Amino acid sequence: MPQPFPDLSFESYHGKVQKGPICGVDEAGRGPLAGPVVAAALILDQNNIPDGLNDSKRLSPKARERLLNALLPHAKIGIGISEPEEIDRLNILWASMIAMRRAIENLEIQPITALIDGNRIPDGLPCKGVAIVKGDSKSLSIAAASIVAKVTRDRLMAEANRRFGGYDLAQHQGYPTKAHRVAIEKLGKSPIHRWSFGK
Repeated sequence: MPQPFPDLSFESYHGKVQKGPICGVDEAGRGPLAGPVVAAALILDQNNIPDGLNDSKRLSPKARERLLNALLPHAKIGIGISEPEEIDRLNILWASMIAMRRAIENLEIQPITALIDGNRIPDGLPCKGVAIVKGDSKSLSIAAASIVAKVTRDRLMAEANRRFGGYDLAQHQGYPTKAHRVAIEKLGKSPIHRWSFGK
């Protein structure tokens, strides 16, 4: 049975109730052993939704890049990042929540409601938050945010690969692949690794 595509049902409902802009929020990078967690908050231009917009996990890297380029001229986007040091200090859950809040705060237009992928709402949001489990497969705004977060993080890991050779960070983006674990055993952890992971 084919999976349904995300749509604008949540945006339409909350937009009517609250009478203002609605953003979708998602993050990338909870599971890796290295690199930051990156969150994106995105307000779609509903008159300029690119064809094929979907949850980033269902898309190829090439499709994600194409969709990001199509979103950039029209959508309002905020990025929030939590670096490895903060992840180690707080834990990955709270670091992810902080990255999401920062992404919303970094939007040039503050939304009335933020649709958050997952089952938790970050503390201290500047607007109402609505948690949506598997939201990236249900809401187009969250799906778009998932693409921005994923591509942004992948680009950061490609840059980290140039700074910290030997780990092949551009290939696995810091996830705990066998090759990555072997590299850590051989070289030890780099400054971009999460020291609290894999102890």
